[in-house]
Amino acid sequence: MTGNEIRRTFLDFFARHGHRVVRSSSLVPTNDPTLLFTNAGMNQFKDVFLGLEQRDYKRAASVQKCVRAGGKHNDLENVGRTVRHHTFFEMLGNFSFGDYFKREAIAFAWELVTKEWRIPPDRLYATIFKGEEGIPRDTEAYEHWLSQGLPRNRIYEFGSRENFWAMGDTGPCGPSSEIHYDMGPRASEQGHTDCALGCACGRYLEIWNLVFMQFNRDASGGMKPLPKPSIDTGAGLERLAAVLQRKVSNFDTDLLRPLVEFASELSGKPYGDSKETDISLRILADHSRAAAFLVGDGVLPSNEGRGYVLRKIIRRAVRHGRMLGLQRPFLFEMASQVAELMREPYPELLASIARVDAVIKNEEQRYEHTLKLALKKLDDDLENAAKGVPGMRLRRREDGTAEVSEGGPLLLSGQAAFRLYDTYGLSLDLLEDEGSWRGFRVDRAGFDRELEKQRERARASWKGVHKQAASPIYAKLAETFQTEPDFYYSAVARDCRIEAMITKEGLVNEVAPGTEAEVVLDRTPFYAEAGGQVADVGFLYDNAQTLQLAEVRGAYYPVAGLIAHRVLTKETLRTGDRVSAVADSARREHIKRNHTATHLMHAALRNILGTHVKQSGSLVAPDRLRFDFTHFAAPDADELHEIELEVNDEILRNVEVVTDVTTLDDALASGALAFFGDKYPEQNVRVVTIPDSAAAGGFYSKELCGGTHVRRTGDIGVFKIIAEQSVAAGIRRLEAITGVRALGDYQRALGTLRQLASTLRVGEDDLPAAVERLTLASKQIEKQLQALKHKTAHNRLDDLLERAKTVKGVRVISAQVEDIEREAMRQLVDALRQKLGSGVVVLGTTENGKVAIIGGVTKDLTNRLHAGRIVQAVAREVGGAGGGRPDLAEAGGKDTSALERAMETVYGVVHQML
Repeated sequence: MTGNEIRRTFLDFFARHGHRVVRSSSLVPTNDPTLLFTNAGMNQFKDVFLGLEQRDYKRAASVQKCVRAGGKHNDLENVGRTVRHHTFFEMLGNFSFGDYFKREAIAFAWELVTKEWRIPPDRLYATIFKGEEGIPRDTEAYEHWLSQGLPRNRIYEFGSRENFWAMGDTGPCGPSSEIHYDMGPRASEQGHTDCALGCACGRYLEIWNLVFMQFNRDASGGMKPLPKPSIDTGAGLERLAAVLQRKVSNFDTDLLRPLVEFASELSGKPYGDSKETDISLRILADHSRAAAFLVGDGVLPSNEGRGYVLRKIIRRAVRHGRMLGLQRPFLFEMASQVAELMREPYPELLASIARVDAVIKNEEQRYEHTLKLALKKLDDDLENAAKGVPGMRLRRREDGTAEVSEGGPLLLSGQAAFRLYDTYGLSLDLLEDEGSWRGFRVDRAGFDRELEKQRERARASWKGVHKQAASPIYAKLAETFQTEPDFYYSAVARDCRIEAMITKEGLVNEVAPGTEAEVVLDRTPFYAEAGGQVADVGFLYDNAQTLQLAEVRGAYYPVAGLIAHRVLTKETLRTGDRVSAVADSARREHIKRNHTATHLMHAALRNILGTHVKQSGSLVAPDRLRFDFTHFAAPDADELHEIELEVNDEILRNVEVVTDVTTLDDALASGALAFFGDKYPEQNVRVVTIPDSAAAGGFYSKELCGGTHVRRTGDIGVFKIIAEQSVAAGIRRLEAITGVRALGDYQRALGTLRQLASTLRVGEDDLPAAVERLTLASKQIEKQLQALKHKTAHNRLDDLLERAKTVKGVRVISAQVEDIEREAMRQLVDALRQKLGSGVVVLGTTENGKVAIIGGVTKDLTNRLHAGRIVQAVAREVGGAGGGRPDLAEAGGKDTSALERAMETVYGVVHQML
């Protein structure tokens, strides 16, 4: 059974049993600071399990993309060394949200495994929670396994470490039950023929984990039964493929073996040739999948967070490629193979592979030169360290790098490790990985000390605060009602009921005037901040709209389905009051213009720069719009001009902006764009379409969007780009303005243009030429002035030479000079050294409120005197620092009043050196 067939049969099985098949979410978790990457199938249902989100189904099944390569869940260092660890993997899962429980979950799993997939029951084992720490044994699960025909001697009981799951320190938790498969003695790394389940030799493979969420753990550690027990299961696709394809190694399945073989072809190293070669080939197969899917979901290499982990994965792959003899970029080629291999379940990766390849290749090329220098320096450090250790011997590996051959392991000092990190970019992770291959270890404590001294970050850390069964007040409210959004239709809603009010004291029934509070209405015309669009502001009035009750300063979604209004009360508010909610309609219209313009600009960017362009962030405010997008070079002036023209052409067409509400699947099938990291419901998604007049039924722009928009593109008025910049590697940012703001900007610019033309007494069309003439004239005057300053400085030669003093037989000139720039002063020092023939020259001046010092020593004296140390000593007197070569050095300082006194110290410094 192929990997594609396993996915299909799994989803088809649970669809037949009433489960909603849900597509895989992005590898970038949505609104969850506790996770670096999506690492389990339940991640996208987390708010459902916590009671913060309601869905229109109680059973779900999915095949979820997962990455475990950072933070708490990190398998990176084991990848390649074992045949079952992966950074990227797929998790099959079925879920029940308060619907079925243990009996059905166990029955579903057993039926699918033994009847659909026909895995021999006599090779299957189950585990249950044995009970400990005051939590009872899971007798219920035990009995259900027996009822499926599993013998008692193949049901094992373990403690909380193996068979109890918790979402966090508090919150939903419960026992788990696992299905294990006996791979046989051939899978045992120790060659065991008679070991039992629980042995860590590799013979027994966990293929499915059933989690029974039945308790809620409070802050004191107390456990209370959940009112709606739920099911969360996870089965690793790669492991199931190994079982169903009768392979010991996951890397021998059709999910990974083609990538291993492709890496083998690229490197010319056959799989099975040696242990080291096999490990490297497995790493390339695994890391190419992780890199391709992470970039596909919008992650870009960087020095922090997710981007740092991606960079680490790519660089680890590059290093192992070099160990296989690959000296050119290659991982981007493997990413294309990944996309082709995964085209059936993940066609979106194949559609964006050009962008994915470009990102990975760019990172490979950036790292190539750095890696070469870093590994050479590492070899030097290892050789130096080995010299002082009796019996230590090094030898050269096939790739030319040094490894310990005798007397190891060798200790690489923290200072050396930090220098390799700080100067050459060789991360501590990669250093330790190198050490595991080459027989050395890193003095990590010493590295940490050096890191603290320098106050620099060595590695990105992920500091997330655990998401609590958050906002329990709002979660409870969400169980009884949802706020009806009226903001798509009007900026005013009358007779809205105050359902709840929350202050810093918690849920209250009455709020006095002058109080900051959050107010929940049964319906609202206030747009709650989402999707880059800022929230509406306005006021709450009495129903007659004669008395202002509260100022609304914003609105947001505390939990799915509820809108909370941040208010400052003007009058007393009570739960149950009926009010009129009035959003600032003029401000809303500005926002709508900018939001629709964002869609137009996105379409223009894709048309002009390429379809690899995708939104990676946005801000839609009343005064401007900001749009971040994926692209590898700054758009040039012509491209920006073309983008502006195309957007304004669409505005002039004045077509109707169409909004439809449909299912997520239908929206995506129709060609609507969705964005990584955004969370969309399965049902009732809004699709905003700007039709294309050139093709019947076609569209110029079509995006999933929950924001507010103008009725027709002509309502935008005009569109103007005001800024373009880089915000990260491969991410560009455009800022633009529309409507009244754009008109005002045009009027100010025209006014400035006319004022300049009037000042220069030229016509507006002649202004560029006039400014160019002025610029040339200014440069000529500046050049003449510099020449005059240089001449003046050299006219001082004789005067300065006469001021030379002799210190222990050496002629020394130390003087403060005025009205001279640094370059002219440097030339003057050179001229004085030549005139002296043998001696020391130190000159100082003030420029822009700071001190500049230049010192020179003639070549015959550099074995006795050092210009760098001389100017350092002088600079300390003026609160500064400096240094340089023995013959020429520069320094600076802040205290201009101390310069004259500082220059007098030169003679003493020279005397001391001599």
